[in-house]
Amino acid sequence: MSLSFANSIAVQGRARALVPLCVGAGAYLFFLFLGDTLLQDSDSFWQIKIGQWILDHGAMPTIDFYSFTRTGAPWISTSWLSQVAFAFSHAQWGWAGPVILTAAAVALTVAIFVHLLEAHLEAPRAVLFAMLALLLSIHHVLARPHILALPVMVAWAGLLMAAASRKSAPSWTWLPLMALWANLHGGFVLGLALIGPISLEAVEHAEKGRRLALFMRWVLFGIGALIASCCTPYGWRTLQGATNILSLGELLTLILEWMPANFATFTPFEGALLALIAFGYYRGLVLSAPRIFLILFLTWSALSHVRSIEAFAFLVPLVLAKPLGEMFPQPAPEAAGTESWPARYITALGAVMIVAASWTSTSLYLGHHRFTFTMTQTPVAAVDLLEQRKVQRVFNAYQFGGYLISRDIPVFVDGRAELYGEKFIMDFFKATEGKKPGLLPRLLDEHKIDATLLGADAPGPQILDQLKGWKRIYADDIAVIHVREPADGAIAAPSK
Repeated sequence: MSLSFANSIAVQGRARALVPLCVGAGAYLFFLFLGDTLLQDSDSFWQIKIGQWILDHGAMPTIDFYSFTRTGAPWISTSWLSQVAFAFSHAQWGWAGPVILTAAAVALTVAIFVHLLEAHLEAPRAVLFAMLALLLSIHHVLARPHILALPVMVAWAGLLMAAASRKSAPSWTWLPLMALWANLHGGFVLGLALIGPISLEAVEHAEKGRRLALFMRWVLFGIGALIASCCTPYGWRTLQGATNILSLGELLTLILEWMPANFATFTPFEGALLALIAFGYYRGLVLSAPRIFLILFLTWSALSHVRSIEAFAFLVPLVLAKPLGEMFPQPAPEAAGTESWPARYITALGAVMIVAASWTSTSLYLGHHRFTFTMTQTPVAAVDLLEQRKVQRVFNAYQFGGYLISRDIPVFVDGRAELYGEKFIMDFFKATEGKKPGLLPRLLDEHKIDATLLGADAPGPQILDQLKGWKRIYADDIAVIHVREPADGAIAAPSK
């Protein structure tokens, strides 16, 4: 090998090492400059409120104290660490804090993702997969806990797949990653579920004489991961709380992020599925049974709940990386240890410069841009009126619950669906959506409601307009307020 050719390989190796960081920095700046789009989910309000409560009290919530319909009922926060991080950043920098935190989490996710793919694929293909994964996930990139757990999910799955590719068991040193995931978001149950099929991939390709021993090592690792997932302030209740949402039955079809995928119009997810099928047929892609099961499982999850599309987007490429790498072999990487120390310093300097440039861009952007929560669906004026009237018991729309919590107003219902249960929220939706109009007055009387705060585009306000004893006192493009009216026509005083 000539000296010039060797130097060329060394330069390419150093450049390749910086690719994940460059892609991550690009993703960070992209979502930073589109930061206001990350602030359009009302659940962010109550997530930050709970995080602030934890910081203020130095304790963990174990009961509900934000609603008047479930006050004192057992409830735990399976995303407490993310909520604390969002609350702290919000207290320090306003809405810019959650935006920066969310953009940084996406950047870290992409960087880890590209790094893992580069073990099997050339850098351009790894970057292309990263761009496609972001495209599929962009609808769910919001300032909420699941985004802070996203880099942990990708790292966990990548490490498991890497162990399977080496025909070995995962290292016990990875278990703290599961503990971190369990404190960040309830989605850690997916990480536990992945252990089984990935372990079969490792065992299937191991030598026959060591399959049983390898399988037992995976079993022990799975037990260790289960124990690690309980290393939270709530212990084993974290696992129970994370799975409660899956028991809501019919209700999941009404909550936007838990709805099944809709193919009435063409979506990137639909395109990804068709491309995956077409590629498999065209190139004759051959996969092991465990990898096929993983892809089918991730596809089924994404078809069942749109919130699982980002798991499909980031994990399916990790499952396919090794088979694709065998189909499209890349040049052998530079042997370890051949790179000189000055070259490593240059690589490290390049990484520092990328991080510094990203932070400088952040400072400059924040100097002339102020992030604000999307108010097109936030009933600010309506809630101001309710506070002026000192209303005590408000029958609020589901999507308004988070904002009411942020204003310290007890809610009828909010985004913590597992707290209220399937029947309670299904009755609420049936009453306010006009499916059972007679149910609405019963709920209002049963819960001694003083005023209603419903969406302007929902059937509920029109039902209340015709309901004896209720009077519309406010309406705008976002919300409508009705208050209870006595028989003599005077507006009722707030209940005590």
